[in-house]
Amino acid sequence: MRGAMALTPEQTQELQRTVDQRHAALLAEITRDLDRMREDRQADPAGRVGDPGDESVASLISDLEQADTSRDISELRSLEAARQRINEGRYGLCSNCGQEIGYERLRANPAAERCISCQTQFEKTHASSAGSTL
Repeated sequence: MRGAMALTPEQTQELQRTVDQRHAALLAEITRDLDRMREDRQADPAGRVGDPGDESVASLISDLEQADTSRDISELRSLEAARQRINEGRYGLCSNCGQEIGYERLRANPAAERCISCQTQFEKTHASSAGSTL
């Protein structure tokens, strides 16, 4: 967002708390998910279920759980990168154009590393490899 105002120290602190809280929540969720997957594998190491229909459903559920965990890990990495930008004093600056990222955008997505304009362009050029984060 061109012409956005620089973040105030209070806004930066608020956003840092949001990043830290979301990071802690995701870390706990990922830990629970991995523990549950480990327990499921220990309960039936071969992954056997009653009939082929049940096996298909069990496989689908497992795939969905793994996709959820992968998405959570990706978000966790984005939050860790946001923490690093905060610590380095670069938080709120677009990684592409260097312009300030609007406060409202950061409130909606505290891990945002690009302004809306650059993120839109990024998603157009990386449509197949990255999901939308607007």
